[in-house]
Amino acid sequence: MRDLNPSARDLLLQLFAAAVDSADPAKTVARHLPELPRGRVVVVGAGKSAAAMARAVEEAWPEVNLTGVVVTRYGHAVPTRRIEVIEAAHPVPDANGAMAARRILQAVSGLGPDDLVLALISGGGSALMTAPAPGLTLDEKMQVNRLLLASGAPISVMNRVRRRLSSVKGGRLALAAAPARMVTLAISDVPEDDPLAIASGPTVHDPDAGGDLSEIVNQLGPDLPAAARRLLLATPDPIPEFAADYRLISTPQMALEAAAELARTVGVKPLILGDAIEGEASAAGQIMAGISRSAALHGHPVAGPAVLLSGGETTVTIGDAKPGRGGRNTEFLLSMSLALDGQTGIHALACDTDGIDGTEDAAGAIIGPDTLIRARAEGLDPPAILRGHDSYSLFDRIGDLVRTGPTLTNVNDFRAIYIP
Repeated sequence: MRDLNPSARDLLLQLFAAAVDSADPAKTVARHLPELPRGRVVVVGAGKSAAAMARAVEEAWPEVNLTGVVVTRYGHAVPTRRIEVIEAAHPVPDANGAMAARRILQAVSGLGPDDLVLALISGGGSALMTAPAPGLTLDEKMQVNRLLLASGAPISVMNRVRRRLSSVKGGRLALAAAPARMVTLAISDVPEDDPLAIASGPTVHDPDAGGDLSEIVNQLGPDLPAAARRLLLATPDPIPEFAADYRLISTPQMALEAAAELARTVGVKPLILGDAIEGEASAAGQIMAGISRSAALHGHPVAGPAVLLSGGETTVTIGDAKPGRGGRNTEFLLSMSLALDGQTGIHALACDTDGIDGTEDAAGAIIGPDTLIRARAEGLDPPAILRGHDSYSLFDRIGDLVRTGPTLTNVNDFRAIYIP
């Protein structure tokens, strides 16, 4: 028996679709393009949306003699005619990402002040465009990324490490393109839409280039490669300041507002709780369960029918145990479901807007009042599964994963909780 309310489930899926659609490069890129230069146009880019953004540029400028190269995640490429698309690994870099970084640096070298470099930047670009700093090998950088992903460190801290260990991030791509004019079109997947955090800021100045990273070095532990440790603890040479023409074309807040507008049209009150919610996924699930229960029982902070909307990026700290299959969104939902313990009428969706929750093939999942009942009917132990970070397997078993495939955009995680 399924207690999952079809209308609630459909509404949550429609809200997620509206959020993703609001960040579709085909609908946003053209509105933000700069004037054409007297000289050449070179397009470069990195991120999960880079190929879709490149195609949108080609469609907006059909007669322009432009060249360029972008790198995106495996499975996220789309056909282009003038801009080369390279696919590489994410979240741990690979040789294709290193090759792409070299090709991008070559594409912007030797340009003049009359030329334009159009940089297309989106989430995932940090891992996809990888150029290890001098003295660091690709294998060592891959090991650092693995340690970062398992550390539970917030994305802002991860990106500080990645900038220090890179020859292209933290404004170094922009410096390589000088004296050409550079305009960046960016899709934000980070809290507060900080340009320095989106793909580790390859086209903006890094005022924190010499900041103290000893705390995260200690957190990463003895498995941190010695070369990376030296670079992270050393004081690097300052990076020259420069002005940046940086244009945000899609953000998590815009996506939440698009979902809120849809909710209003069907008579459901939206309440946006924030676009930058971070912390442990399981802890966030417990907190959201408490807020949802208060709304359902007491009408605070909003009375139903309503939907609580939020974005941001939680983390999952693996620890020493070998993890199962999971992602931060499915872990959030399993924790929330355990905290709700079958609370009548409450349903929730949590998905990554790029269509990939962590490294799995689903964007996320949906829960309802009967989630735990159906899981236990399958012989599953939800608390043990949560402890083992195997939430994907539970939702796959009971048929509540949300599979969209790559969406070709990325405005971070999207969470919607329906209150009857």
